[in-house]
Amino acid sequence: MTVRWSALIIGSLFGAPFSPAFAAAPDVVRDLAGRVGPIVGQASACPDVAQGRVQTIVDKFREAIRQSSSNDSERDQLTRSFNGYIAEGRSRTGASPANCAAAEQQLADLERSLSQPAAASSPASKAEATTGAVTSGPVRGITDREIRFGMVLPFSGIRKETGRQMRQGIEAAFARANDAGGVNGRTLRLVAADDGYDPNRTLAAMTQLYDKEQVFGFIGNVGTANSQVAIPYALERRALYFAPNTGAAVVRRDPPDRYVFNYRASYAEETAAIVRYLVKMKRISPKQIAVFTQQDAFGDDGFAGVAKAYRQLNINDPVVRFTYPRATMDVEEGVNQVKAHKPGLKAVIIVATDRAAAKFIEKTRDAVPGLIYANVSAVGSTSLATELKLLGPRFTNGVIVTQGVPAVSGYSSLVLDYKNALAKYSPGEAPDYTSLEGYIAATILIQALKQTNPLDTERLVDTLESMRSVDLGLGTTLAFGRAEHQASHKIWGTALDETGTYQAIELE
Repeated sequence: MTVRWSALIIGSLFGAPFSPAFAAAPDVVRDLAGRVGPIVGQASACPDVAQGRVQTIVDKFREAIRQSSSNDSERDQLTRSFNGYIAEGRSRTGASPANCAAAEQQLADLERSLSQPAAASSPASKAEATTGAVTSGPVRGITDREIRFGMVLPFSGIRKETGRQMRQGIEAAFARANDAGGVNGRTLRLVAADDGYDPNRTLAAMTQLYDKEQVFGFIGNVGTANSQVAIPYALERRALYFAPNTGAAVVRRDPPDRYVFNYRASYAEETAAIVRYLVKMKRISPKQIAVFTQQDAFGDDGFAGVAKAYRQLNINDPVVRFTYPRATMDVEEGVNQVKAHKPGLKAVIIVATDRAAAKFIEKTRDAVPGLIYANVSAVGSTSLATELKLLGPRFTNGVIVTQGVPAVSGYSSLVLDYKNALAKYSPGEAPDYTSLEGYIAATILIQALKQTNPLDTERLVDTLESMRSVDLGLGTTLAFGRAEHQASHKIWGTALDETGTYQAIELE
């Protein structure tokens, strides 16, 4: 099937209103995904092709997928297939002038077919189709005086402290920017909604913020399973989903979703760093390392990182995994498995929440003397330390936590700015790794907002994708790109001492 014939069929699919003839034809959509995806991927790799044009095609095709799918599983399968074809097209283009000229022509063929169903097009609508930008009228969440962002977090429950800290860091950065004149004269405002860390409540919280509060975009949402619900909602509305508090793969698709951006390194990167540390620096046999995880996508990502690190180190031993139910402290089964494991364990990589991790450490510390505990950052550093200090110094000493941010006890310029802002806008609050993450994420976003004028979501995304070698004073530079929506891949190591204070450690 030629590109032009594909374009004609796509025009039928995307015509206004949507053609019901194709609504029950997933095979047609699947076939077209293999033809449209490479074109989209090739065009997205070309610097001279406006990415709003590419995104218009992508959004329309995803709508075709949604309407032709009979269930969520089929929709997800079609979406993954389409994304795979996009990645394939992007990887083979090479951005050479000849390849980009061909990609531009194919994209233009698709655009012409999409414009045919409309009887007439105004200059404004033609501009929108070409750039993907809103050219007139008010922008949701933005007034002459204010830019409103939404945040979905747990106000209560097992993750409430993580939510509180993330919010506190974002609000400190917003307040600091507002005191300095805001973003081109507009103040920043954060509106929060509670989902209790329950993904079944996340959609209602997102809807409340988007429909009732009319937020411009979302920043700092908490939870992996919660993001699995929130991201499709944001994508469907072309709303920015920025720096969620999760290192899971669901917010790191390849190619990346246009409106989803991350600050921090992934859980897989954190657990891989821990494996290298245990095997190379501590000289522990892989047979004496286990993984203790929560039973959800959060735990799955951490486990996948360990398995990947084993492969990279040419370790043939299987990864030993123990689990506990999500959002509980029911760790007894894992504790018993650790005690019974042969050969005896020397280290456990923990992918869990603060209280579950603390309970696990409490129950195994005496049963397996000398066991090394290594947690990923999502455990909640401050709350974990607080829980363990209640048990006594022998429970804190040596407990490792990897971090996506530098030590809060450090003196880098960004950390000093953060601590000054925290003291000014949240007096009495101690510096915390989670609130520092929120502060850094908000600082990146503020910088991008200031560089985007006039401000709308499409232009903001283009600004973010153009940010290179951003030096905020972290000791490492940050960057985004069209194929890279994660600013940092840096992992910092910390370990608790007998006083329950985190000290920096070298992971490599």
